[in-house]
Amino acid sequence: MDNFFKIKNRELSEREQEILRSIINLYILKASPVGSRSLSKYLEDKLNLSAASLRNIMSDLEEMDYISHPHTSAGRIPTDKGYRFYVDSLSNFNSSENDIITINQSIIIEGNDNDQIFKEATKVLGALSQYLSVIKIPQILDIKVQKMQLISLASTRLLVVLALDSNIVRTVTLEADFEFNTKYLDKISNYINERVSGKSLRFLRENFAELVSEMGYREYPLIRLFVDSVDKIFDTAQDKDKIVTSGTQNLINHPEFDVLSKVKSVIELVENEDIIVHLLDNFGEINNGIKVMIGSEMDNTIMDDYSIILSSYSLGNAIGTIGVIGPKRMNYSRMINLVQGVSSIISTQQKN
Repeated sequence: MDNFFKIKNRELSEREQEILRSIINLYILKASPVGSRSLSKYLEDKLNLSAASLRNIMSDLEEMDYISHPHTSAGRIPTDKGYRFYVDSLSNFNSSENDIITINQSIIIEGNDNDQIFKEATKVLGALSQYLSVIKIPQILDIKVQKMQLISLASTRLLVVLALDSNIVRTVTLEADFEFNTKYLDKISNYINERVSGKSLRFLRENFAELVSEMGYREYPLIRLFVDSVDKIFDTAQDKDKIVTSGTQNLINHPEFDVLSKVKSVIELVENEDIIVHLLDNFGEINNGIKVMIGSEMDNTIMDDYSIILSSYSLGNAIGTIGVIGPKRMNYSRMINLVQGVSSIISTQQKN
């Protein structure tokens, strides 16, 4: 038993690593189990090994759970552990020049609002990856206020204009049960801006009354109106998770999903947005700009046949998530580069 665990958990030799990567590369290319003969031909310029030697090494890799042996084939396919080794060993991410040109030309920032930008981003990412692309838009309450402007509409009506990061503007009309003196608007506006500028909507919703407590309600009843209208000014209804997806049909075109039961899993995934939201919410921190989760690592049986690649992007000071969901047999290097490329464009343009 001790010998079994030593074999199962030992580090791979350089030759075993090369063979494992080659098995995965071949499986990604052909979508069929990899046999020793095709592997020998694939490796003939790198390793001078006979088919028999390769079979022995493949048997060791299978014993260590890096590859598995489908009952209907003599070939091997990668396991989640094998894919994890493969992804972790990637040292460079490749994307064609055409990919980069398409991304830059397709995501039109100037003149478009954020919703349109996100739609374009998911569309181009879905088209280039041929997988399901998904963007989670950050909660607006995490975005900071740049300035608040007060505009008198009538003696009892006031328009509040909130200028937020990333060129987002929100307007709220307040109705007072008293007539206010417009000569105090500039003073009140300056007073409020000194206290709200640079703070998030979430923080202001929770702390606004305390921030403006120094200005007396009796002398300046508009302050009381603001305090009483906090929920309206910082409307929580706009703080819901929002997901934009594209490329649903792409998943069904892959050979992994040509079985009816697999197609049903695709439909269930796409139709149940809560699954995607839950996955994105529970991914934890995205280190070094990218995160890859493979099959069983997501702890959700619906996702056992999938991998997901995510990157973060910034919307002002708020953080959103963008990524692709596809079969585990994907070109991880290219997909990682595509996801990072789109997220980088969104983040860069939002800062301009």
